[in-house]
Amino acid sequence: MTPTTKGAASPRLLSSLVRPVFPLLFLVSVLSASVLGGRSFSSDNSAAFSVRLQPPRNLLSSFHAAPKQLAQSDLTVHEWGTFTSVAGPDGLAMDWLPLTGSTDLPSFVEHFRDVKFKGGLRGTIRMETPVLYFYSPRETNVSVNVYFPKGLITEWYPHADSANAALTTRDFSLDFLKSPGTISWNSVHVDPLGASDFPSDNSENHYYAARQTASSPLEIPTSSGPQREKFLFYRGVAAFLPPLTATLSSDGDVVVRQGTASAVPKAVSESAALANEVRLAEGQENLVPIPNAILFERRGTQLGYRVLGPLRDQASLTPPALDGSLDSLFSDLEGILISQGLFPDEAHAMLETWKGSWFEEGSRLIYILPRSFVDSVLPLTINPAPANTARVFVGRLELITPATQQAVESAFAAGDSSTLARYSRFLEPIVFFMIQQSADDSRQQRLAHYLDSLPITSDVQPTH
Repeated sequence: MTPTTKGAASPRLLSSLVRPVFPLLFLVSVLSASVLGGRSFSSDNSAAFSVRLQPPRNLLSSFHAAPKQLAQSDLTVHEWGTFTSVAGPDGLAMDWLPLTGSTDLPSFVEHFRDVKFKGGLRGTIRMETPVLYFYSPRETNVSVNVYFPKGLITEWYPHADSANAALTTRDFSLDFLKSPGTISWNSVHVDPLGASDFPSDNSENHYYAARQTASSPLEIPTSSGPQREKFLFYRGVAAFLPPLTATLSSDGDVVVRQGTASAVPKAVSESAALANEVRLAEGQENLVPIPNAILFERRGTQLGYRVLGPLRDQASLTPPALDGSLDSLFSDLEGILISQGLFPDEAHAMLETWKGSWFEEGSRLIYILPRSFVDSVLPLTINPAPANTARVFVGRLELITPATQQAVESAFAAGDSSTLARYSRFLEPIVFFMIQQSADDSRQQRLAHYLDSLPITSDVQPTH
Protein backbone atom coordinates (compact mmCIF):
# COMPACT_ATOMS: atom_id res chain seq x y z
CA MET A 1 0.00 0.00 0.00
CA THR A 2 1.31 3.40 -0.94
CA PRO A 3 1.55 5.73 2.05
CA THR A 4 -0.28 9.06 1.93
CA THR A 5 0.49 12.29 3.71
CA LYS A 6 -2.08 13.44 6.19
CA GLY A 7 -4.30 16.14 4.68
CA ALA A 8 -3.24 15.41 1.07
CA ALA A 9 -5.66 13.98 -1.49
CA SER A 10 -4.92 10.50 -2.77
CA PRO A 11 -4.17 9.96 -6.54
CA ARG A 12 -7.46 8.13 -6.89
CA LEU A 13 -9.33 11.04 -5.33
CA LEU A 14 -7.51 13.57 -7.57
CA SER A 15 -8.42 11.51 -10.62
CA SER A 16 -12.06 11.41 -9.61
CA LEU A 17 -12.07 15.20 -9.18
CA VAL A 18 -10.29 16.07 -12.44
CA ARG A 19 -12.08 13.63 -14.76
CA PRO A 20 -15.46 15.47 -14.68
CA VAL A 21 -13.69 18.70 -15.70
CA PHE A 22 -12.82 17.35 -19.17
CA PRO A 23 -16.37 17.50 -20.64
CA LEU A 24 -16.77 21.05 -19.31
CA LEU A 25 -13.47 22.13 -20.86
CA PHE A 26 -14.43 20.56 -24.17
CA LEU A 27 -17.75 22.44 -24.10
CA VAL A 28 -15.95 25.73 -23.39
CA SER A 29 -13.66 25.12 -26.37
CA VAL A 30 -16.56 24.39 -28.71
CA LEU A 31 -18.49 27.44 -27.50
CA SER A 32 -15.42 29.61 -28.09
CA ALA A 33 -15.29 28.33 -31.64
CA SER A 34 -18.96 29.08 -32.21
CA VAL A 35 -18.47 32.68 -31.10
CA LEU A 36 -16.02 33.05 -33.99
CA GLY A 37 -18.38 31.61 -36.56
CA GLY A 38 -16.73 28.18 -36.57
CA ARG A 39 -13.55 29.61 -38.10
CA SER A 40 -10.25 27.90 -37.71
CA PHE A 41 -7.01 29.59 -36.81
CA SER A 42 -4.68 26.75 -37.68
CA SER A 43 -1.58 27.45 -39.74
CA ASP A 44 -3.16 26.21 -42.96
CA ASN A 45 -6.27 28.42 -42.46
CA SER A 46 -8.55 25.45 -43.08
CA ALA A 47 -12.26 25.64 -42.41
CA ALA A 48 -12.23 22.84 -39.84
CA PHE A 49 -12.03 23.52 -36.12
CA SER A 50 -9.97 21.23 -33.93
CA VAL A 51 -9.82 21.01 -30.15
CA ARG A 52 -6.60 19.84 -28.53
CA LEU A 53 -6.89 18.89 -24.86
CA GLN A 54 -3.81 19.54 -22.74
CA PRO A 55 -2.84 17.72 -19.55
CA PRO A 56 -5.08 18.68 -16.65
CA ARG A 57 -2.46 20.95 -15.07
CA ASN A 58 -2.07 23.06 -18.25
CA LEU A 59 -5.78 23.22 -18.88
CA LEU A 60 -6.61 24.30 -15.37
CA SER A 61 -3.83 26.90 -15.28
CA SER A 62 -5.07 28.44 -18.54
CA PHE A 63 -8.16 29.66 -16.73
CA HIS A 64 -5.91 31.87 -14.58
CA ALA A 65 -3.58 33.08 -17.33
CA ALA A 66 -3.35 36.81 -17.97
CA PRO A 67 -4.33 37.78 -21.56
CA LYS A 68 -0.74 38.58 -22.50
CA GLN A 69 0.31 35.02 -21.59
CA LEU A 70 -1.91 33.36 -24.20
CA ALA A 71 -0.37 31.52 -27.12
CA GLN A 72 0.21 33.61 -30.24
CA SER A 73 -1.23 30.83 -32.41
CA ASP A 74 -4.70 31.67 -31.09
CA LEU A 75 -4.78 34.94 -33.07
CA THR A 76 -5.73 35.67 -36.68
CA VAL A 77 -5.63 39.16 -38.19
CA HIS A 78 -7.23 40.29 -41.45
CA GLU A 79 -6.88 43.73 -43.04
CA TRP A 80 -8.39 45.47 -46.03
CA GLY A 81 -7.88 48.93 -47.46
CA THR A 82 -7.74 51.03 -50.63
CA PHE A 83 -4.96 52.95 -52.40
CA THR A 84 -6.54 55.60 -54.64
CA SER A 85 -4.56 57.36 -57.37
CA VAL A 86 -5.15 59.27 -60.62
CA ALA A 87 -3.28 58.47 -63.86
CA GLY A 88 -1.74 61.54 -65.50
CA PRO A 89 -1.09 62.03 -69.24
CA ASP A 90 2.18 60.05 -68.94
CA GLY A 91 0.47 57.21 -67.07
CA LEU A 92 2.10 58.03 -63.75
CA ALA A 93 0.10 58.78 -60.63
CA MET A 94 -0.56 62.54 -60.40
CA ASP A 95 -0.19 64.75 -57.35
CA TRP A 96 -3.72 65.76 -56.44
CA LEU A 97 -6.02 67.17 -53.80
CA PRO A 98 -9.52 65.80 -53.18
CA LEU A 99 -12.39 68.17 -52.55
CA THR A 100 -13.80 66.31 -49.55
CA GLY A 101 -10.86 66.38 -47.11
CA SER A 102 -11.88 64.48 -43.95
CA THR A 103 -15.54 65.42 -43.98
CA ASP A 104 -16.67 61.89 -44.88
CA LEU A 105 -15.81 60.45 -41.45
CA PRO A 106 -17.77 60.31 -38.17
CA SER A 107 -17.08 63.08 -35.67
CA PHE A 108 -15.42 60.78 -33.14
CA VAL A 109 -12.57 59.83 -35.50
CA GLU A 110 -9.24 61.40 -34.47
CA HIS A 111 -7.12 63.52 -36.81
CA PHE A 112 -3.45 64.40 -37.09
CA ARG A 113 -3.12 68.00 -35.90
CA ASP A 114 -6.63 69.07 -36.94
CA VAL A 115 -9.46 68.16 -39.29
CA LYS A 116 -8.33 70.71 -41.90
CA PHE A 117 -4.72 69.48 -42.07
CA LYS A 118 -5.37 66.79 -44.67
CA GLY A 119 -7.23 69.19 -46.95
CA GLY A 120 -3.96 70.85 -47.99
CA LEU A 121 -1.90 67.66 -48.20
CA ARG A 122 -1.09 66.97 -51.83
CA GLY A 123 0.06 63.45 -52.71
CA THR A 124 -0.09 60.68 -55.30
CA ILE A 125 -1.82 58.09 -53.09
CA ARG A 126 -4.79 58.48 -50.79
CA MET A 127 -4.68 55.51 -48.44
CA GLU A 128 -8.35 55.07 -47.60
CA THR A 129 -9.90 53.21 -44.70
CA PRO A 130 -7.58 50.34 -43.92
CA VAL A 131 -9.24 48.35 -41.14
CA LEU A 132 -7.62 45.61 -39.04
CA TYR A 133 -9.87 42.79 -37.77
CA PHE A 134 -8.77 40.48 -34.93
CA TYR A 135 -10.04 36.97 -34.27
CA SER A 136 -9.24 35.14 -31.05
CA PRO A 137 -11.07 32.37 -29.16
CA ARG A 138 -10.15 34.05 -25.88
CA GLU A 139 -9.04 37.36 -24.42
CA THR A 140 -5.59 38.58 -25.34
CA ASN A 141 -3.56 41.78 -25.56
CA VAL A 142 -1.47 42.82 -28.56
CA SER A 143 0.51 45.83 -29.72
CA VAL A 144 0.17 47.12 -33.28
CA ASN A 145 2.51 49.33 -35.27
CA VAL A 146 2.02 50.56 -38.85
CA TYR A 147 4.96 52.12 -40.69
CA PHE A 148 4.30 54.41 -43.68
CA PRO A 149 7.74 55.29 -45.12
CA LYS A 150 6.56 57.63 -47.91
CA GLY A 151 3.47 59.04 -46.26
CA LEU A 152 1.64 60.36 -43.22
CA ILE A 153 -1.14 58.88 -41.13
CA THR A 154 -3.94 61.46 -41.09
CA GLU A 155 -6.95 59.87 -39.33
CA TRP A 156 -7.55 56.93 -36.99
CA TYR A 157 -9.79 55.33 -34.40
CA PRO A 158 -9.61 54.16 -31.63
CA HIS A 159 -7.14 56.46 -29.89
CA ALA A 160 -3.51 55.69 -30.78
CA ASP A 161 -0.53 55.96 -28.45
CA SER A 162 1.41 57.80 -31.15
CA ALA A 163 0.96 58.98 -34.74
CA ASN A 164 3.72 60.45 -36.92
CA ALA A 165 5.71 60.94 -33.73
CA ALA A 166 8.90 62.03 -35.53
CA LEU A 167 7.22 64.78 -37.54
CA THR A 168 7.89 68.17 -35.96
CA THR A 169 7.81 70.63 -38.87
CA ARG A 170 4.62 72.14 -40.27
CA ASP A 171 6.12 73.04 -43.64
CA PHE A 172 7.00 69.97 -45.66
CA SER A 173 6.52 68.10 -48.91
CA LEU A 174 5.50 64.45 -48.97
CA ASP A 175 8.03 63.95 -51.77
CA PHE A 176 10.89 64.73 -49.41
CA LEU A 177 9.70 63.49 -46.04
CA LYS A 178 12.65 63.00 -43.70
CA SER A 179 10.57 61.13 -41.13
CA PRO A 180 8.18 58.31 -41.99
CA GLY A 181 4.55 58.24 -41.01
CA THR A 182 3.72 55.81 -38.22
CA ILE A 183 0.89 54.88 -35.93
CA SER A 184 1.06 52.70 -32.82
CA TRP A 185 -1.45 51.10 -30.49
CA ASN A 186 0.54 49.72 -27.55
CA SER A 187 -2.27 47.85 -25.81
CA VAL A 188 -5.13 46.46 -27.85
CA HIS A 189 -7.40 44.25 -25.79
CA VAL A 190 -9.06 41.58 -27.95
CA ASP A 191 -12.13 39.97 -26.38
CA PRO A 192 -14.48 37.71 -28.39
CA LEU A 193 -17.16 38.31 -25.74
CA GLY A 194 -16.36 41.98 -25.31
CA ALA A 195 -18.85 44.83 -25.14
CA SER A 196 -20.27 46.10 -28.42
CA ASP A 197 -21.20 49.63 -27.32
CA PHE A 198 -19.27 51.18 -30.20
CA PRO A 199 -19.46 54.94 -30.76
CA SER A 200 -21.87 56.57 -33.18
CA ASP A 201 -22.63 60.15 -34.12
CA ASN A 202 -26.07 59.19 -35.53
CA SER A 203 -24.99 59.92 -39.08
CA GLU A 204 -25.47 57.62 -42.05
CA ASN A 205 -21.77 57.13 -42.69
CA HIS A 206 -20.10 54.42 -44.75
CA TYR A 207 -17.60 53.99 -41.88
CA TYR A 208 -20.11 51.87 -39.95
CA ALA A 209 -20.46 49.19 -42.64
CA ALA A 210 -17.02 47.84 -41.70
CA ARG A 211 -18.44 46.65 -38.36
CA GLN A 212 -20.61 43.98 -39.97
CA THR A 213 -18.21 41.07 -39.40
CA ALA A 214 -17.71 38.28 -36.86
CA SER A 215 -14.41 39.75 -35.64
CA SER A 216 -13.66 40.13 -31.95
CA PRO A 217 -14.49 43.46 -30.28
CA LEU A 218 -11.50 45.59 -29.29
CA GLU A 219 -10.89 47.87 -26.34
CA ILE A 220 -8.21 50.57 -26.07
CA PRO A 221 -7.41 52.21 -22.71
CA THR A 222 -7.30 56.03 -22.73
CA SER A 223 -6.98 58.71 -20.05
CA SER A 224 -10.70 59.44 -20.35
CA GLY A 225 -11.80 55.81 -20.26
CA PRO A 226 -11.76 52.86 -22.66
CA GLN A 227 -12.64 53.23 -26.34
CA ARG A 228 -14.28 50.29 -28.09
CA GLU A 229 -14.48 49.38 -31.75
CA LYS A 230 -14.80 46.32 -34.01
CA PHE A 231 -11.49 47.08 -35.72
CA LEU A 232 -8.49 49.39 -35.84
CA PHE A 233 -9.02 52.11 -38.45
CA TYR A 234 -6.52 54.49 -40.01
CA ARG A 235 -5.99 56.59 -43.15
CA GLY A 236 -3.17 58.49 -44.80
CA VAL A 237 -1.64 60.27 -47.78
CA ALA A 238 1.59 59.34 -49.53
CA ALA A 239 3.92 60.27 -52.39
CA PHE A 240 4.93 56.96 -53.93
CA LEU A 241 4.04 55.33 -57.24
CA PRO A 242 1.51 52.51 -57.50
CA PRO A 243 2.75 49.24 -59.07
CA LEU A 244 1.32 50.03 -62.51
CA THR A 245 0.75 52.87 -64.96
CA ALA A 246 -2.13 53.43 -67.37
CA THR A 247 -2.26 55.53 -70.54
CA LEU A 248 -4.87 55.95 -73.27
CA SER A 249 -4.01 54.93 -76.83
CA SER A 250 -5.20 56.82 -79.90
CA ASP A 251 -7.85 54.16 -80.54
CA GLY A 252 -9.27 54.48 -77.01
CA ASP A 253 -7.70 51.39 -75.45
CA VAL A 254 -6.25 51.52 -71.93
CA VAL A 255 -2.58 50.52 -71.98
CA VAL A 256 -1.54 49.16 -68.59
CA ARG A 257 2.13 48.75 -67.84
CA GLN A 258 3.28 47.01 -64.70
CA GLY A 259 6.08 48.29 -62.47
CA THR A 260 8.09 46.48 -59.83
CA ALA A 261 6.78 45.28 -56.51
CA SER A 262 8.78 47.87 -54.58
CA ALA A 263 7.65 51.46 -54.21
CA VAL A 264 9.71 54.31 -55.67
CA PRO A 265 9.07 57.85 -54.42
CA LYS A 266 7.41 60.20 -56.87
CA ALA A 267 10.38 62.56 -56.53
CA VAL A 268 12.98 59.95 -57.54
CA SER A 269 14.03 62.42 -60.24
CA GLU A 270 13.02 65.79 -61.63
CA SER A 271 11.53 64.03 -64.64
CA ALA A 272 8.38 61.98 -64.09
CA ALA A 273 9.07 60.09 -67.30
CA LEU A 274 12.56 59.20 -66.08
CA ALA A 275 11.08 58.09 -62.76
CA ASN A 276 8.85 55.71 -64.66
CA GLU A 277 11.76 54.33 -66.69
CA VAL A 278 13.81 53.78 -63.53
CA ARG A 279 10.95 51.98 -61.84
CA LEU A 280 10.11 49.80 -64.81
CA ALA A 281 13.70 48.88 -65.59
CA GLU A 282 14.66 47.51 -62.20
CA GLY A 283 14.50 43.96 -63.51
CA GLN A 284 11.86 41.61 -64.82
CA GLU A 285 12.76 39.13 -62.14
CA ASN A 286 11.26 41.53 -59.56
CA LEU A 287 7.89 41.72 -61.26
CA VAL A 288 5.02 40.38 -59.21
CA PRO A 289 1.76 39.95 -61.15
CA ILE A 290 -1.27 42.02 -60.25
CA PRO A 291 -3.48 39.19 -58.88
CA ASN A 292 -6.66 40.46 -60.52
CA ALA A 293 -8.18 43.61 -62.00
CA ILE A 294 -11.45 45.06 -63.26
CA LEU A 295 -11.80 47.77 -65.91
CA PHE A 296 -14.90 49.80 -65.06
CA GLU A 297 -16.80 52.64 -66.73
CA ARG A 298 -20.02 54.43 -65.85
CA ARG A 299 -21.90 57.09 -67.81
CA GLY A 300 -25.11 58.16 -66.14
CA THR A 301 -27.27 55.11 -65.53
CA GLN A 302 -25.25 52.88 -67.86
CA LEU A 303 -22.20 50.97 -66.76
CA GLY A 304 -19.91 48.23 -67.90
CA TYR A 305 -16.94 46.28 -66.61
CA ARG A 306 -14.51 43.57 -67.59
CA VAL A 307 -12.80 41.16 -65.18
CA LEU A 308 -9.25 40.98 -66.50
CA GLY A 309 -7.64 38.30 -64.34
CA PRO A 310 -3.93 38.53 -63.44
CA LEU A 311 -1.90 41.29 -65.13
CA ARG A 312 1.82 41.01 -65.91
CA ASP A 313 4.16 43.26 -67.88
CA GLN A 314 1.93 45.16 -70.35
CA ALA A 315 -1.64 44.81 -71.62
CA SER A 316 -3.91 46.77 -73.96
CA LEU A 317 -7.47 46.78 -72.67
CA THR A 318 -10.57 47.54 -74.72
CA PRO A 319 -13.14 49.61 -72.78
CA PRO A 320 -16.14 47.56 -71.66
CA ALA A 321 -19.56 47.78 -73.28
CA LEU A 322 -21.97 49.73 -71.08
CA ASP A 323 -24.39 46.86 -70.63
CA GLY A 324 -23.45 45.56 -67.18
CA SER A 325 -25.19 45.58 -63.80
CA LEU A 326 -24.04 46.49 -60.32
CA ASP A 327 -25.41 43.26 -58.90
CA SER A 328 -23.17 41.10 -61.10
CA LEU A 329 -20.22 43.41 -60.48
CA PHE A 330 -20.67 43.17 -56.70
CA SER A 331 -20.80 39.38 -56.93
CA ASP A 332 -17.67 39.18 -59.09
CA LEU A 333 -15.66 41.59 -56.95
CA GLU A 334 -16.75 40.00 -53.70
CA GLY A 335 -15.56 36.64 -55.03
CA ILE A 336 -12.19 38.17 -55.95
CA LEU A 337 -11.75 39.60 -52.45
CA ILE A 338 -12.58 36.25 -50.86
CA SER A 339 -10.11 34.47 -53.16
CA GLN A 340 -7.39 36.81 -51.86
CA GLY A 341 -7.95 35.75 -48.25
CA LEU A 342 -10.83 37.78 -46.79
CA PHE A 343 -13.67 36.08 -45.00
CA PRO A 344 -17.00 36.45 -46.84
CA ASP A 345 -18.42 38.91 -44.29
CA GLU A 346 -15.22 40.99 -44.51
CA ALA A 347 -15.42 41.12 -48.31
CA HIS A 348 -19.07 42.13 -48.08
CA ALA A 349 -18.26 44.82 -45.50
CA MET A 350 -15.56 46.23 -47.76
CA LEU A 351 -17.96 46.46 -50.70
CA GLU A 352 -20.67 48.02 -48.55
CA THR A 353 -18.15 50.61 -47.38
CA TRP A 354 -16.98 51.60 -50.86
CA LYS A 355 -19.82 50.79 -53.27
CA GLY A 356 -20.94 54.42 -53.32
CA SER A 357 -17.47 55.56 -54.38
CA TRP A 358 -15.82 52.83 -56.44
CA PHE A 359 -18.67 52.70 -58.95
CA GLU A 360 -19.43 56.39 -59.43
CA GLU A 361 -19.27 58.32 -62.70
CA GLY A 362 -16.13 57.93 -64.82
CA SER A 363 -13.58 55.28 -65.78
CA ARG A 364 -11.15 53.45 -63.52
CA LEU A 365 -9.05 50.37 -63.03
CA ILE A 366 -9.86 48.48 -59.84
CA TYR A 367 -7.12 46.00 -59.03
CA ILE A 368 -5.72 43.84 -56.25
CA LEU A 369 -2.35 45.03 -54.96
CA PRO A 370 0.30 42.32 -54.61
CA ARG A 371 0.87 41.44 -50.95
CA SER A 372 4.60 42.08 -51.36
CA PHE A 373 3.86 45.64 -52.51
CA VAL A 374 1.57 46.30 -49.54
CA ASP A 375 4.18 44.97 -47.10
CA SER A 376 6.88 47.17 -48.67
CA VAL A 377 4.97 50.47 -48.56
CA LEU A 378 2.99 49.79 -45.36
CA PRO A 379 4.87 47.43 -43.02
CA LEU A 380 2.70 46.04 -40.22
CA THR A 381 4.00 44.66 -36.92
CA ILE A 382 1.78 42.90 -34.39
CA ASN A 383 3.16 41.51 -31.13
CA PRO A 384 2.66 38.70 -30.28
CA ALA A 385 2.70 37.73 -33.95
CA PRO A 386 -0.57 36.22 -35.25
CA ALA A 387 -0.60 32.70 -36.63
CA ASN A 388 -2.26 34.02 -39.78
CA THR A 389 -2.36 37.49 -41.32
CA ALA A 390 -4.25 38.43 -44.50
CA ARG A 391 -3.77 41.87 -46.06
CA VAL A 392 -6.04 42.54 -49.03
CA PHE A 393 -5.68 46.02 -50.54
CA VAL A 394 -7.54 47.28 -53.57
CA GLY A 395 -5.93 49.78 -55.93
CA ARG A 396 -8.21 52.34 -57.54
CA LEU A 397 -6.62 54.09 -60.52
CA GLU A 398 -8.77 56.85 -62.02
CA LEU A 399 -8.59 57.13 -65.83
CA ILE A 400 -9.26 60.56 -67.31
CA THR A 401 -10.69 59.49 -70.67
CA PRO A 402 -11.84 61.80 -73.49
CA ALA A 403 -15.44 61.13 -72.42
CA THR A 404 -14.67 62.33 -68.89
CA GLN A 405 -12.84 65.41 -70.15
CA GLN A 406 -15.69 66.39 -72.47
CA ALA A 407 -18.32 65.88 -69.77
CA VAL A 408 -16.44 67.97 -67.21
CA GLU A 409 -15.49 70.82 -69.56
CA SER A 410 -19.05 71.07 -70.93
CA ALA A 411 -20.48 71.06 -67.39
CA PHE A 412 -18.19 73.92 -66.32
CA ALA A 413 -19.13 75.95 -69.40
CA ALA A 414 -22.87 75.38 -68.81
CA GLY A 415 -22.73 75.78 -65.05
CA ASP A 416 -24.10 72.25 -64.71
CA SER A 417 -23.45 71.61 -61.02
CA SER A 418 -25.23 68.24 -60.99
CA THR A 419 -22.85 66.79 -63.61
CA LEU A 420 -19.82 68.27 -61.83
CA ALA A 421 -21.00 66.67 -58.59
CA ARG A 422 -20.73 63.23 -60.21
CA TYR A 423 -16.96 63.66 -60.42
CA SER A 424 -16.81 65.20 -56.93
CA ARG A 425 -13.33 65.04 -55.42
CA PHE A 426 -11.58 64.20 -58.72
CA LEU A 427 -12.41 67.51 -60.40
CA GLU A 428 -9.05 69.08 -59.54
CA PRO A 429 -6.87 66.39 -61.18
CA ILE A 430 -9.26 66.12 -64.15
CA VAL A 431 -8.97 69.84 -64.97
CA PHE A 432 -5.22 69.82 -64.30
CA PHE A 433 -4.90 66.84 -66.68
CA MET A 434 -6.66 68.82 -69.42
CA ILE A 435 -4.40 71.85 -68.84
CA GLN A 436 -1.32 69.65 -69.22
CA GLN A 437 -2.58 68.17 -72.47
CA SER A 438 -3.84 71.35 -74.10
CA ALA A 439 -1.69 73.36 -76.53
CA ASP A 440 -4.28 76.13 -76.87
CA ASP A 441 -3.42 79.17 -74.72
CA SER A 442 -6.99 80.45 -74.53
CA ARG A 443 -8.30 77.02 -73.54
CA GLN A 444 -5.60 76.75 -70.89
CA GLN A 445 -6.68 80.09 -69.45
CA ARG A 446 -10.31 79.00 -69.42
CA LEU A 447 -9.48 75.68 -67.74
CA ALA A 448 -7.30 77.47 -65.17
CA HIS A 449 -10.28 79.68 -64.36
CA TYR A 450 -12.40 76.57 -63.80
CA LEU A 451 -9.68 75.19 -61.57
CA ASP A 452 -9.51 78.39 -59.52
CA SER A 453 -13.26 78.22 -58.98
CA LEU A 454 -13.01 74.91 -57.12
CA PRO A 455 -13.11 75.05 -53.29
CA ILE A 456 -9.44 74.08 -52.91
CA THR A 457 -6.09 75.82 -52.80
CA SER A 458 -4.16 75.36 -56.02
CA ASP A 459 -0.87 76.68 -57.40
CA VAL A 460 -1.64 75.57 -60.94
CA GLN A 461 -0.65 78.04 -63.63
CA PRO A 462 -1.25 77.69 -67.38
CA THR A 463 1.75 76.39 -69.33
CA HIS A 464 2.83 77.75 -72.68
